[in-house]
Amino acid sequence: MSKLRVLIADDHKVIRNGLKRVINAEPDMEVVGEADDGQEAWQKTSELQPDVVIMDISMPKLDGIKATEKLKRECPQVKVLALSAYDNNGYINRLFQAGASGYLLKLAAAEELISAIHVVAEGGRYLDKTLTGKILEGYIRRKPAGAGAKRDTLTEREEEVLRLVAQGFINKEIAAKLSVSVKTVEAHKSNLMQKLGLHSRAEIVRYALDQGWLNT
Repeated sequence: MSKLRVLIADDHKVIRNGLKRVINAEPDMEVVGEADDGQEAWQKTSELQPDVVIMDISMPKLDGIKATEKLKRECPQVKVLALSAYDNNGYINRLFQAGASGYLLKLAAAEELISAIHVVAEGGRYLDKTLTGKILEGYIRRKPAGAGAKRDTLTEREEEVLRLVAQGFINKEIAAKLSVSVKTVEAHKSNLMQKLGLHSRAEIVRYALDQGWLNT
């Protein structure tokens, strides 16, 4: 079985070393390169063609946002997982607009890092679980009185999956809760997102909030 090839871009060597140990300990992943600034990140990505780039935001020469934009223009098939110390919505939005597929805080557990890499490598989007509440608070403040999305034709199981995703659970945790396989959860998630025209966990949270599902 081929391994997921990961490149780490961070200007702190101690962080790169820690990430490398965690990733290389996984049987289906390997770190194929490192970069200590944004310019080197896109240059090495072009050279090595990894599956996923873990991209720090604050780096010299070229910050993570600009490096992501440049990288995605030249290597659109490569997925970017932003790794940041900032939980600011502005950074989150700018990274996703630049082409990142995921946003993870540096305080995240090793298990969540591995899960996030898998999600973005498979073409999904990932948002750090601890940011869900922050997004909800911001949305509640902006949400006009009486606003609400119309329910679509979700199956009972798709609605269950949607609720759990909106609450911050990852696919593996949802599979355990519903006693189904991870692939089944992924299929339900893909179907419900297609039905509702949703593209990220943040949009799933907003839809669930509109329906009042997070208040039950």
